[in-house]
Amino acid sequence: MSMPTRSALSLSLIAVAGLGLSACQNNQVAPVGYAPAVTNQIGVNTYLWRAAVDTLSFAPLVTADSAGGVVITDWYVAPNNPAERVKLTAAILDADLRADAIRVTANRQINQGGGWVDAPVSAATVQKLEDIILVRARDIRRTTVAPSN
Repeated sequence: MSMPTRSALSLSLIAVAGLGLSACQNNQVAPVGYAPAVTNQIGVNTYLWRAAVDTLSFAPLVTADSAGGVVITDWYVAPNNPAERVKLTAAILDADLRADAIRVTANRQINQGGGWVDAPVSAATVQKLEDIILVRARDIRRTTVAPSN
């Protein structure tokens, strides 16, 4: 094959490929079929994540990993009870906004003789924190999702 014929053939192939690619380009946005409760740009449920960070922000945050869904606080000493401190961890376990998608653990210590000693945490305290996070997540969702008519 001569050089002009090969060049013309190459140009023809490039033109055909270009037309094929331009036909694939569609400027319409496909509708997203996910329910707002599972739509997220991070690794876990967005509403639970924001609610956990908001709820635990009274204590200094050590880790706030949105991809892994873990929020860990540093030790927090309440000003009205300096002989007790608490460290909290919230783990978001699912992409859905469900009651069982959040798990909070708490470590509590009391000051005895100048040293910190581990103390038990009431299961009701942990349950109350989980409930607060869940209610906050639902409130965030309600305020950010437009009502459908």
